[in-house]
Amino acid sequence: MGVVIPLEESKNKQASVKPLVDLTKGDMERVNQLILSKAGSDVQMIPEVANHLISSGGKRLRPMLTLASAAMFGYEGEGHIKLATSVEFMHTATLLHDDVVDESDLRRGKSTARTIWGNQASVLVGDFLLGQAFKMMVEVGSMEALDVLATAASVIAEGEVLQLSVAKNMETTEDDYLSVIRAKTAALFAAAAEVGPIIAATDKATRSALRSYGMNLGLAFQLVDDALDYGGKAADLGKNVGDDFREGKITLPVILSYRRGTTEERAFWRQAIENGESTEENLEKALALITKYNGLKDTIARAKHYGTIASDALAPLPDSAYKSALLEVIDFCIDRVN
Repeated sequence: MGVVIPLEESKNKQASVKPLVDLTKGDMERVNQLILSKAGSDVQMIPEVANHLISSGGKRLRPMLTLASAAMFGYEGEGHIKLATSVEFMHTATLLHDDVVDESDLRRGKSTARTIWGNQASVLVGDFLLGQAFKMMVEVGSMEALDVLATAASVIAEGEVLQLSVAKNMETTEDDYLSVIRAKTAALFAAAAEVGPIIAATDKATRSALRSYGMNLGLAFQLVDDALDYGGKAADLGKNVGDDFREGKITLPVILSYRRGTTEERAFWRQAIENGESTEENLEKALALITKYNGLKDTIARAKHYGTIASDALAPLPDSAYKSALLEVIDFCIDRVN
Protein backbone atom coordinates (compact mmCIF):
# COMPACT_ATOMS: atom_id res chain seq x y z
CA MET A 1 0.00 0.00 0.00
CA GLY A 2 1.75 3.14 -1.19
CA VAL A 3 -0.55 5.92 0.04
CA VAL A 4 -0.04 7.11 3.59
CA ILE A 5 -0.92 10.25 5.47
CA PRO A 6 2.08 12.57 5.91
CA LEU A 7 2.91 13.12 9.55
CA GLU A 8 4.68 16.01 11.19
CA GLU A 9 8.01 17.23 9.88
CA SER A 10 11.07 15.80 11.62
CA LYS A 11 12.88 17.70 14.33
CA ASN A 12 16.56 18.45 13.92
CA LYS A 13 17.46 16.06 16.70
CA GLN A 14 15.48 12.89 17.16
CA ALA A 15 15.18 11.49 20.65
CA SER A 16 16.74 8.08 21.13
CA VAL A 17 16.37 5.02 23.30
CA LYS A 18 20.17 4.63 23.16
CA PRO A 19 20.92 6.22 26.57
CA LEU A 20 18.60 3.68 28.23
CA VAL A 21 20.10 0.85 26.17
CA ASP A 22 23.63 1.89 27.17
CA LEU A 23 22.80 2.20 30.86
CA THR A 24 21.14 -1.23 31.02
CA LYS A 25 23.41 -3.05 28.55
CA GLY A 26 25.17 -5.27 31.07
CA ASP A 27 21.99 -6.25 32.86
CA MET A 28 20.13 -6.77 29.57
CA GLU A 29 22.79 -9.28 28.50
CA ARG A 30 21.98 -11.24 31.65
CA VAL A 31 18.26 -10.89 30.98
CA ASN A 32 18.71 -12.19 27.43
CA GLN A 33 20.64 -15.20 28.73
CA LEU A 34 17.90 -15.91 31.26
CA ILE A 35 15.23 -15.54 28.56
CA LEU A 36 16.90 -18.21 26.43
CA SER A 37 17.36 -20.47 29.47
CA LYS A 38 13.80 -20.15 30.76
CA ALA A 39 12.28 -20.54 27.29
CA GLY A 40 13.91 -23.96 27.04
CA SER A 41 11.96 -27.18 27.42
CA ASP A 42 12.22 -30.88 26.68
CA VAL A 43 9.07 -30.39 24.61
CA GLN A 44 10.68 -29.35 21.33
CA MET A 45 7.87 -27.14 20.05
CA ILE A 46 7.99 -24.84 23.10
CA PRO A 47 11.43 -23.30 22.48
CA GLU A 48 10.77 -23.27 18.72
CA VAL A 49 7.62 -21.19 19.08
CA ALA A 50 8.97 -19.02 21.91
CA ASN A 51 12.28 -18.25 20.22
CA HIS A 52 10.54 -17.41 16.94
CA LEU A 53 9.02 -14.36 18.62
CA ILE A 54 11.71 -13.68 21.22
CA SER A 55 14.39 -13.42 18.51
CA SER A 56 12.33 -11.25 16.16
CA GLY A 57 14.02 -7.99 17.05
CA GLY A 58 11.84 -6.09 19.52
CA LYS A 59 13.54 -3.31 21.50
CA ARG A 60 12.70 -4.94 24.87
CA LEU A 61 11.72 -1.57 26.26
CA ARG A 62 9.62 -2.98 29.10
CA PRO A 63 12.39 -5.03 30.77
CA MET A 64 14.76 -2.09 30.36
CA LEU A 65 12.29 0.01 32.36
CA THR A 66 12.48 -2.53 35.19
CA LEU A 67 16.27 -2.60 35.14
CA ALA A 68 16.61 1.19 35.02
CA SER A 69 13.98 1.88 37.67
CA ALA A 70 15.78 -0.48 40.07
CA ALA A 71 19.29 0.77 39.31
CA MET A 72 18.36 4.47 39.60
CA PHE A 73 17.68 3.89 43.32
CA GLY A 74 20.87 1.97 43.98
CA TYR A 75 19.53 -1.59 43.87
CA GLU A 76 22.42 -4.08 43.85
CA GLY A 77 20.75 -7.49 44.12
CA GLU A 78 19.77 -10.06 41.47
CA GLY A 79 15.99 -9.69 41.62
CA HIS A 80 15.75 -7.06 38.90
CA ILE A 81 17.11 -9.54 36.33
CA LYS A 82 14.39 -12.09 37.08
CA LEU A 83 11.66 -9.46 37.25
CA ALA A 84 12.77 -7.92 33.94
CA THR A 85 12.73 -11.38 32.36
CA SER A 86 9.27 -11.99 33.83
CA VAL A 87 8.05 -8.73 32.30
CA GLU A 88 9.38 -9.73 28.88
CA PHE A 89 7.79 -13.17 29.13
CA MET A 90 4.46 -11.60 30.05
CA HIS A 91 4.75 -9.32 27.02
CA THR A 92 5.71 -12.19 24.70
CA ALA A 93 2.83 -14.33 25.97
CA THR A 94 0.45 -11.45 25.34
CA LEU A 95 1.71 -11.10 21.75
CA LEU A 96 1.26 -14.82 21.11
CA HIS A 97 -2.29 -14.66 22.43
CA ASP A 98 -3.03 -11.36 20.63
CA ASP A 99 -2.07 -12.76 17.26
CA VAL A 100 -4.50 -15.64 17.73
CA VAL A 101 -7.36 -13.38 18.83
CA ASP A 102 -6.67 -10.86 16.03
CA GLU A 103 -5.94 -13.59 13.44
CA SER A 104 -2.75 -11.68 12.54
CA ASP A 105 -0.38 -13.05 9.92
CA LEU A 106 2.58 -10.70 10.47
CA ARG A 107 4.44 -9.61 13.60
CA ARG A 108 7.54 -7.39 13.29
CA GLY A 109 7.78 -8.24 9.62
CA LYS A 110 7.78 -12.01 10.19
CA SER A 111 5.07 -14.63 9.92
CA THR A 112 3.31 -14.98 13.26
CA ALA A 113 3.71 -18.16 15.28
CA ARG A 114 0.05 -19.02 14.69
CA THR A 115 0.58 -19.12 10.91
CA ILE A 116 3.50 -21.56 11.32
CA TRP A 117 2.53 -23.77 14.27
CA GLY A 118 -1.18 -23.05 14.57
CA ASN A 119 -3.40 -21.29 17.10
CA GLN A 120 -3.32 -24.04 19.71
CA ALA A 121 0.48 -24.10 19.95
CA SER A 122 0.63 -20.28 20.15
CA VAL A 123 -1.82 -20.14 23.03
CA LEU A 124 -0.21 -23.00 24.95
CA VAL A 125 3.34 -21.68 24.56
CA GLY A 126 2.08 -18.30 25.75
CA ASP A 127 0.69 -20.06 28.82
CA PHE A 128 4.07 -21.78 29.36
CA LEU A 129 5.87 -18.41 29.29
CA LEU A 130 3.40 -16.96 31.81
CA GLY A 131 4.07 -19.93 34.08
CA GLN A 132 7.82 -19.37 33.82
CA ALA A 133 7.32 -15.67 34.53
CA PHE A 134 5.44 -16.36 37.75
CA LYS A 135 8.04 -18.90 38.89
CA MET A 136 10.74 -16.24 38.55
CA MET A 137 8.62 -13.68 40.42
CA VAL A 138 8.26 -16.11 43.32
CA GLU A 139 12.02 -16.75 43.32
CA VAL A 140 12.65 -13.02 43.81
CA GLY A 141 10.77 -13.22 47.09
CA SER A 142 9.02 -9.85 46.99
CA MET A 143 5.32 -10.21 47.65
CA GLU A 144 4.77 -6.59 46.62
CA ALA A 145 6.47 -7.07 43.25
CA LEU A 146 4.56 -10.34 42.76
CA ASP A 147 1.30 -8.55 43.55
CA VAL A 148 2.00 -5.75 41.06
CA LEU A 149 2.86 -8.12 38.20
CA ALA A 150 0.08 -10.60 39.00
CA THR A 151 -2.42 -7.75 39.03
CA ALA A 152 -1.05 -6.54 35.69
CA ALA A 153 -1.51 -10.02 34.20
CA SER A 154 -5.14 -10.01 35.30
CA VAL A 155 -5.74 -6.48 33.97
CA ILE A 156 -4.18 -7.36 30.61
CA ALA A 157 -6.54 -10.33 30.27
CA GLU A 158 -9.48 -8.06 31.16
CA GLY A 159 -8.30 -5.67 28.46
CA GLU A 160 -8.30 -8.48 25.90
CA VAL A 161 -11.88 -9.38 26.77
CA LEU A 162 -12.92 -5.72 26.76
CA GLN A 163 -11.39 -5.32 23.31
CA LEU A 164 -13.43 -8.31 22.11
CA SER A 165 -16.60 -6.73 23.47
CA VAL A 166 -16.05 -3.50 21.50
CA ALA A 167 -14.52 -5.12 18.40
CA LYS A 168 -15.93 -3.84 15.11
CA ASN A 169 -18.41 -1.65 16.99
CA MET A 170 -18.31 1.84 15.52
CA GLU A 171 -20.17 3.23 18.52
CA THR A 172 -17.03 2.64 20.62
CA THR A 173 -16.19 5.92 22.37
CA GLU A 174 -12.78 7.41 22.98
CA ASP A 175 -13.19 6.61 26.68
CA ASP A 176 -13.99 2.98 25.82
CA TYR A 177 -10.89 2.76 23.69
CA LEU A 178 -8.65 4.35 26.29
CA SER A 179 -9.92 1.77 28.79
CA VAL A 180 -8.83 -0.99 26.40
CA ILE A 181 -5.31 0.32 25.81
CA ARG A 182 -4.86 1.27 29.46
CA ALA A 183 -5.43 -2.39 30.31
CA LYS A 184 -3.86 -4.11 27.29
CA THR A 185 -0.73 -2.00 26.86
CA ALA A 186 -0.19 0.58 29.58
CA ALA A 187 -0.72 -1.76 32.55
CA LEU A 188 2.43 -3.74 31.76
CA PHE A 189 4.50 -0.57 31.22
CA ALA A 190 3.27 0.65 34.61
CA ALA A 191 4.09 -2.62 36.38
CA ALA A 192 7.50 -2.86 34.69
CA ALA A 193 8.45 0.60 35.95
CA GLU A 194 7.00 0.09 39.44
CA VAL A 195 8.66 -3.20 40.44
CA GLY A 196 12.14 -1.66 40.18
CA PRO A 197 11.64 0.83 43.03
CA ILE A 198 9.74 -1.82 44.98
CA ILE A 199 12.72 -4.16 45.18
CA ALA A 200 14.99 -1.15 45.76
CA ALA A 201 12.91 -0.52 48.91
CA THR A 202 11.96 3.06 48.05
CA ASP A 203 9.03 4.95 49.56
CA LYS A 204 5.46 4.82 48.27
CA ALA A 205 5.68 8.23 46.61
CA THR A 206 8.60 7.09 44.49
CA ARG A 207 6.85 3.87 43.51
CA SER A 208 3.73 5.83 42.57
CA ALA A 209 5.83 8.21 40.48
CA LEU A 210 7.37 5.37 38.48
CA ARG A 211 3.99 3.69 38.10
CA SER A 212 2.45 6.90 36.75
CA TYR A 213 5.42 7.33 34.42
CA GLY A 214 5.00 3.80 33.04
CA MET A 215 1.22 4.02 32.69
CA ASN A 216 1.29 7.27 30.76
CA LEU A 217 4.28 6.23 28.67
CA GLY A 218 2.33 3.10 27.71
CA LEU A 219 -0.70 5.15 26.67
CA ALA A 220 1.47 7.47 24.58
CA PHE A 221 3.27 4.48 23.04
CA GLN A 222 0.03 2.80 21.93
CA LEU A 223 -1.54 5.98 20.57
CA VAL A 224 1.54 6.59 18.44
CA ASP A 225 1.29 2.99 17.19
CA ASP A 226 -2.33 3.74 16.22
CA ALA A 227 -1.20 6.79 14.24
CA LEU A 228 1.67 4.93 12.58
CA ASP A 229 -0.69 2.30 11.20
CA TYR A 230 -2.25 4.98 8.99
CA GLY A 231 0.73 7.28 8.58
CA GLY A 232 3.92 5.24 8.92
CA LYS A 233 6.04 3.09 6.67
CA ALA A 234 5.87 -0.71 6.47
CA ALA A 235 9.60 -1.00 7.15
CA ASP A 236 9.21 0.89 10.43
CA LEU A 237 6.02 -0.84 11.49
CA GLY A 238 7.04 -4.46 11.00
CA LYS A 239 3.68 -4.90 9.28
CA ASN A 240 1.78 -3.42 6.37
CA VAL A 241 0.40 0.09 6.57
CA GLY A 242 -3.36 -0.17 7.13
CA ASP A 243 -3.30 -3.58 8.80
CA ASP A 244 -5.46 -2.28 11.65
CA PHE A 245 -8.05 -1.26 9.04
CA ARG A 246 -7.86 -4.60 7.24
CA GLU A 247 -8.34 -6.45 10.53
CA GLY A 248 -11.33 -4.27 11.41
CA LYS A 249 -9.63 -2.78 14.47
CA ILE A 250 -11.18 0.32 15.92
CA THR A 251 -8.39 2.65 16.99
CA LEU A 252 -8.42 6.32 17.94
CA PRO A 253 -7.88 7.80 14.44
CA VAL A 254 -10.94 5.84 13.28
CA ILE A 255 -13.04 6.76 16.32
CA LEU A 256 -12.31 10.48 15.89
CA SER A 257 -12.97 10.43 12.13
CA TYR A 258 -16.23 8.50 12.59
CA ARG A 259 -17.52 10.82 15.31
CA ARG A 260 -16.73 13.94 13.29
CA GLY A 261 -18.06 12.66 9.98
CA THR A 262 -21.31 13.17 8.13
CA THR A 263 -24.12 10.63 8.15
CA GLU A 264 -22.86 9.29 4.81
CA GLU A 265 -19.28 9.08 6.05
CA ARG A 266 -20.31 7.25 9.21
CA ALA A 267 -22.19 4.78 7.02
CA PHE A 268 -18.94 4.17 5.13
CA TRP A 269 -17.07 3.39 8.36
CA ARG A 270 -19.76 0.93 9.46
CA GLN A 271 -19.63 -0.77 6.09
CA ALA A 272 -15.83 -0.98 6.09
CA ILE A 273 -15.23 -1.94 9.73
CA GLU A 274 -18.38 -3.64 10.98
CA ASN A 275 -19.16 -5.45 7.70
CA GLY A 276 -15.51 -6.24 6.97
CA GLU A 277 -15.38 -4.51 3.58
CA SER A 278 -11.72 -3.49 4.04
CA THR A 279 -10.72 -3.29 0.38
CA GLU A 280 -7.74 -1.25 -0.78
CA GLU A 281 -10.19 1.23 -2.31
CA ASN A 282 -11.92 1.61 1.04
CA LEU A 283 -8.55 2.01 2.76
CA GLU A 284 -7.83 4.93 0.43
CA LYS A 285 -11.15 6.50 1.43
CA ALA A 286 -10.48 5.85 5.12
CA LEU A 287 -7.12 7.60 4.85
CA ALA A 288 -8.79 10.57 3.17
CA LEU A 289 -11.39 10.84 5.94
CA ILE A 290 -8.76 10.54 8.66
CA THR A 291 -6.89 13.42 6.98
CA LYS A 292 -10.09 15.48 6.59
CA TYR A 293 -10.97 15.21 10.27
CA ASN A 294 -7.43 15.46 11.72
CA GLY A 295 -7.62 11.90 13.05
CA LEU A 296 -3.84 11.44 13.11
CA LYS A 297 -2.97 14.94 14.25
CA ASP A 298 -5.31 14.70 17.22
CA THR A 299 -4.24 11.14 18.09
CA ILE A 300 -0.64 12.37 18.22
CA ALA A 301 -1.75 15.34 20.34
CA ARG A 302 -3.32 12.89 22.80
CA ALA A 303 -0.06 10.90 22.85
CA LYS A 304 1.91 14.06 23.63
CA HIS A 305 -0.52 14.85 26.44
CA TYR A 306 0.17 11.49 28.10
CA GLY A 307 3.87 11.94 27.43
CA THR A 308 3.76 15.21 29.37
CA ILE A 309 2.05 13.48 32.30
CA ALA A 310 4.76 10.78 32.25
CA SER A 311 7.46 13.46 32.29
CA ASP A 312 5.78 15.35 35.14
CA ALA A 313 5.58 12.13 37.18
CA LEU A 314 9.39 11.94 37.24
CA ALA A 315 9.94 15.66 37.93
CA PRO A 316 10.20 15.39 41.77
CA LEU A 317 12.80 12.60 41.59
CA PRO A 318 16.53 13.35 41.93
CA ASP A 319 18.35 14.04 38.68
CA SER A 320 20.45 11.16 37.38
CA ALA A 321 21.55 9.54 34.14
CA TYR A 322 18.72 7.02 34.57
CA LYS A 323 16.11 9.73 35.00
CA SER A 324 17.38 11.53 31.90
CA ALA A 325 17.27 8.30 29.91
CA LEU A 326 13.71 7.56 31.02
CA LEU A 327 12.64 11.07 30.04
CA GLU A 328 14.22 10.69 26.61
CA VAL A 329 12.30 7.43 26.11
CA ILE A 330 9.09 9.47 26.24
CA ASP A 331 10.28 11.68 23.39
CA PHE A 332 11.56 8.64 21.51
CA CYS A 333 8.15 6.96 21.64
CA ILE A 334 6.39 10.07 20.35
CA ASP A 335 9.06 11.01 17.79
CA ARG A 336 8.42 7.72 15.97
CA VAL A 337 5.72 9.58 14.04
CA ASN A 338 8.24 12.05 12.59
